[in-house]
Amino acid sequence: MGTYLAYDYPLLSAFWTMLWFFLWILWFILLFRIIWDIFRDDSLSGWGKAGWLLFVIILPFLGVLIYVIARGKSMGEREIKHARRQQAEFDSYIRETAGGGGGSHADELTRLSELRARGDITEEEFRRAKEKVLGGSGPAAAAGTGAAPHQ
Repeated sequence: MGTYLAYDYPLLSAFWTMLWFFLWILWFILLFRIIWDIFRDDSLSGWGKAGWLLFVIILPFLGVLIYVIARGKSMGEREIKHARRQQAEFDSYIRETAGGGGGSHADELTRLSELRARGDITEEEFRRAKEKVLGGSGPAAAAGTGAAPHQ
C-alpha cells in the first residue's frame, strides 16, 4: 500500500498540500489575534467591539483585511504596551519577592527622596524614614539626616 501512495501522491502535490495547510493555520492565528486585540483594546467602546467582532466573524476575509488596514499599526502598539506592562509587573513582583537584597537601601532612599520631592511626605517624615532605613538613630544616621535638607 505504501508504494501505491507514493505513485498517487507526487512530491509537488505534497508540497502544495503542506503550503495550503500552513496558510490555513496562519489564517486562524491571524483571525484569533485580531479577535484577541478587539477584546483587549480599551479605546474601543462596547458597540465598537461588537461591530468589529461581527464584521470579522460574518465576513472573515474582508473583515480581517479591513481591520489590519484600519487598525494594524495600533494593534502592534497595543501589543508592545501590553508586553511592557507585563514586564514591569514581573519586575515589580521579583523586587517584592526578593525583598531585602543588598541594593534595597539605595532603592528605598531613592523612593523616599522622590516622595519628598513630589511633596507627598514632609521633611520630618523623610528624616524619620531615612533613619529607619539606615538602621536606627546612631551617630552615622544622625550625621546623614543633617545633610538631607541641603540636597
